[in-house]
Amino acid sequence: MSGSNGHISNRYDFVLLFDVMNGNPNGDPDAGNAPRTDPETGHGLVSDVCLKRKIRNFICLAKSDPKSNEPFPGYDIYVKEKAILNQQHQRAYDALGLKSNEKGKDAGGNVDKARAWMCQTFFDVRMFGAVMSTGTNCGQVRGPVQFAFARSVEPIVSLEQSITRMAVTTDREAEEQAKKQAGGARTMGRKEIVPYGLYVAHGFISPFLAADTGFSTMDLELLWQSLVTMFEHDRSAARGEMASRKLVVFEHESMLGNAAAHSLFERIHMKRKDESRPARAYSDYEVTVDKSDLPSGITLHEKL
Repeated sequence: MSGSNGHISNRYDFVLLFDVMNGNPNGDPDAGNAPRTDPETGHGLVSDVCLKRKIRNFICLAKSDPKSNEPFPGYDIYVKEKAILNQQHQRAYDALGLKSNEKGKDAGGNVDKARAWMCQTFFDVRMFGAVMSTGTNCGQVRGPVQFAFARSVEPIVSLEQSITRMAVTTDREAEEQAKKQAGGARTMGRKEIVPYGLYVAHGFISPFLAADTGFSTMDLELLWQSLVTMFEHDRSAARGEMASRKLVVFEHESMLGNAAAHSLFERIHMKRKDESRPARAYSDYEVTVDKSDLPSGITLHEKL
């Protein structure tokens, strides 16, 4: 549902199930880029930042002119590769013909005007929010769409694989290898993979914050589309085979909500079919959604 201004007027809570096969869904740079895990339980983790990055990348593909590669109006991305954030802030002042604030001063409400321009221009700002008070001050935005860390259904096993490279990097390295026997030592490296893992991510959408940022029903549909297909455009050997498997959305009738999010999430059940062997595919799990006796005012949508 939406209001007359096109902004969503309902609260949404959603569950995304995705899996990885022979890959690393989210490496931890503080642990040699090994797959993130909960050290107490062994369950795998994927950060909210990782999921948001994939959504941003999908928006760049879906909402850009294929000829010029320029984003369509309203669908630019604030946090992207090689972007200088303070220069993004200055764009707002230049576009609106405003004088840049000095020493934190906000003459004539310029910060609010620049903040509104940033929300209108950048899809990820009006969706996820941003702190834009560095350099040229565009204020801060609290986004209506939020994710928690995704967690694997069961503990994962990380396999460390050794890899080799025949090519060399420098002339000196080439000379050293030339002195060795043919077929001798090569450049060695390591790669860690998860043989298989099924992950569950929880998300939340606030209509109050959506009204503040301008997050619309069209933006909402684009979010669902990105969650379903984002892994299809994020292929790499390091990430193996990743796929969205199920997207369940709980739509509330009211803005405040008609049920607690955790009680709705508990309706999604994942169970391994054969407990005697480890899971190696999505088909090894039985996934069920309890649709019986939904709380009053809750509508369940299965997007995938």
